[in-house]
Amino acid sequence: MKMHHYMVWAPDYTDEGALARRMAIRPKHFIDVNKIIKQGVLKAAGGLLAPESQDAEPQDRKFVGSALIYEAESFEEARRLVEADVYWKENVWDKEKLVILPILMATTLPERAGVTQPMSEGQD
Repeated sequence: MKMHHYMVWAPDYTDEGALARRMAIRPKHFIDVNKIIKQGVLKAAGGLLAPESQDAEPQDRKFVGSALIYEAESFEEARRLVEADVYWKENVWDKEKLVILPILMATTLPERAGVTQPMSEGQD
């Protein structure tokens, strides 16, 4: 089976409660994505910051979206992975503006992404 890489640009909604929704479900998001990182499906990911909050303390950062690279068999599978994410389900990501595109990698990716966020105790 041939695997492909898909780049996802997932801007957040911009309504007044969007950042609060993101932060409220962020711990659940980390637990879920760490599982697919360990499976080797999610190759790279990160929260996109508003430029003015790039050097802010963690509690003062303003997120505006997410960027992800999935490895999947098809575009449909990549879409399914996006739609399974709690940020999609809980209306953090703007579903009308989200973009998924196949990406032809010019650089190598790690075999498995590293987990940079702490998980809840007892989780792996």
